[in-house]
Formats: sequence, C-alpha cells, structure tokens
Amino acid sequence: MSLKQLSRRFGVLAGGGLLMSSSSAWAELGLNMTRGVTSISREAYDLHMLILWICVLIGVAVFGVMFYSMYHHRKSRGAVPAQFHESTTVEIVWTVVPMLILIGMAIPATRALIAMEDTSNADMTITVTGYQWKWKYDYLDEDISFFSTSSTPRAQILNDAEKGEHYLLEVDNPVVVPVGKKIRFLTTAADVIHAWWVPDLGWKRDAIPGFINESWATIEEPGIYRGQCAELCGKDHGFMPVVVVAKTEEDYQAWVSDQKASAGAAAASADREWTLAELMSKGESVYGTACAACHQPSGEGMGDMFPALKGSPVTTAGPVEEHIATVLKGRTGTAMAAFAAQLDDVDLAAVVTYTRNAWGNDTGQLVQPTQIKSLR
Repeated sequence: MSLKQLSRRFGVLAGGGLLMSSSSAWAELGLNMTRGVTSISREAYDLHMLILWICVLIGVAVFGVMFYSMYHHRKSRGAVPAQFHESTTVEIVWTVVPMLILIGMAIPATRALIAMEDTSNADMTITVTGYQWKWKYDYLDEDISFFSTSSTPRAQILNDAEKGEHYLLEVDNPVVVPVGKKIRFLTTAADVIHAWWVPDLGWKRDAIPGFINESWATIEEPGIYRGQCAELCGKDHGFMPVVVVAKTEEDYQAWVSDQKASAGAAAASADREWTLAELMSKGESVYGTACAACHQPSGEGMGDMFPALKGSPVTTAGPVEEHIATVLKGRTGTAMAAFAAQLDDVDLAAVVTYTRNAWGNDTGQLVQPTQIKSLR
C-alpha cells in the first residue's frame, strides 16, 4: 500500500471524512502544507497527513479513556480507587505500542529523507547564491548567469500605491527551468546565511557562506512558483523573493537562446561610447535595484552605516578612480559590499555616472564601460 493510500485510509479511520473532504478549503486558508508540483513535495505532504491522522487517533484514544474514567469513576458515584502500584502487562503495552508506532512512522519518513538527498543523475545543475538582498543563479550546463531582485514597486512598499497581487513575491529575473527534468540545485551564500525556499518544490535549503548544500527537483507542471528567503539575513530580508518559472522543453530552449543573445549584446555594448543621458537613464535603474535599499532613493543614506551619496566627497570631489574602486571592491569593515561580481561593466559605469550627477551632485563627469573594464 502506498504512502498516499495509507494517509487517506487513516483519514477515514479517524472519522474525519468531513475534514478530509474539506482539505482543499484548508489549503485555501493556508492552514495546511502545500502539496506542491514535485514528487518530493507530494511525498512530504502525504507523510505529513499520515502522521497527522496517527496523532489524531492517539489523541482521541488517550483523551477518550481519560474522560471516560473521570466520568464513570468519579467520587460522587462511589467509585473506589484500585489499590495497585504496578502492572507488568500495562508497562509492556505502553512501552511496546509506542515503539511500534514510532518504527512505523520512521520507515516512510526515512524513505522520504533518502529520496530528498539523492541528487544523482541530474539533467542540469543550477547554482543558487544568496546576497544581501538578492539571488544569483548560474546555469552550469548553459553558461548563463544573472541576478534576481525584487521588482515590487517602491511606491507599494511605502504605501503610496495599492499593493499588487504578488506583493513582495515578484522579481525582475525569475529562475526558468524545463518541466520533466531532474534539476540539481547547489545553494550557497556570499555574505550571511540565507535560505532558498519555494513551497511548491517541497523543500527549503540554507545558503551558508563557504558551504554548498545540494537539493533537487523535477517539476511536472508548467507554471509560476513563488517563494522567498526563509532565514533572517538583515534589514531587507523581507524583500528577497524567489520566482521559479517552469516551461515546456521547447519554450525553455527558446529562453536559453534569448539569454545567450542578450549576453552577447551586453558584451558588445560595453565596448561602445555611451552618452551622459544614456548612462543616467540606465544608472537610475541600476541604482534603484542595487543601491537604493541602503543609500535610499534620495541618496540621503541612513546614518553612519549607510552614508549619504548626495553631496558626498566620494561622489562630488573625490577622484573617479577611487569611486569606481569602492563600488568594485567594497570597503572592508563597513556595510559596503563589492559589486564587481554582481554588476557588469555597463551597469557599473552607469551607476557611478548616475551617483556623480544625481540629487544636485552635477559633476558633469561620466564613466564609460571601457574604464570599468580597465580597472577590474
């Protein structure tokens, strides 16, 4: 008998026909686990339901005996307490029965855990790296790499606009994967501990600096599956969503082709001369994604930890090479992260140009992508 059949049978035995029939309503209310779209997620769900109904049976039996004893053996009915201090039979029963129940639950649980850890024979591998506060994805078999950040408009976050359907669960670059393929995920982090979690996949994996944790998933249905960082990782922990888009093999290959074409175009654009207007326009977008969370959209910063860029000596009077070096390599002992691996030459040139000319800084200086390339 399968785990799924067992869980259903225990539901019926528990006299929970009505409750079981309303399991879809539970899911809508968020009171139960997500059944998910992978074999692992369904196995975890069925195991959860099986053990839940075992616990229900035990609870009904134990409390039933307790209430029966309290009612039928109460003092007002003249009940006389039995005079015994031990019973070998009772002690054997209450030792052996729980042991058999635990063994019965351990067998399917162990089977599920072993299956969750088996990342062998994967069709593709994706490295997931957590940053404060974004995710980086590297498709090791396709030579595709990109960052994924929250795309929820800041006006919604500041309550200046009505919140959208997927508030704080939408990104600019989702993870795109094919259905029906075994995908191996290698999870790590570049700064602090994060956790990559998509409920529909059936597991959560910590992203720890210096360690690589393995997971896998075979998504069986095309669709969009949303999750988020599940480990407190700093002030913008709540703005670190995950979006996985599962496509058919044909659509996935088309996406791969588009990504490689875009990467080629980006490489070519790094070698041409950009105008100040072009750099300012792109720089505003890059700043909003990569810098505004700490230095604020207005450039006024937040205290000593995230200093102001508006009117700062670094962005107005300091040498542009020093400014570029700070963005590329960060500053040791401060919250300023290194962006050399996070932004390409065009993005770096644009954001440096933007911060040297926005908010009244107006230096008139622009940085070309070729300058960034030479200083890397």
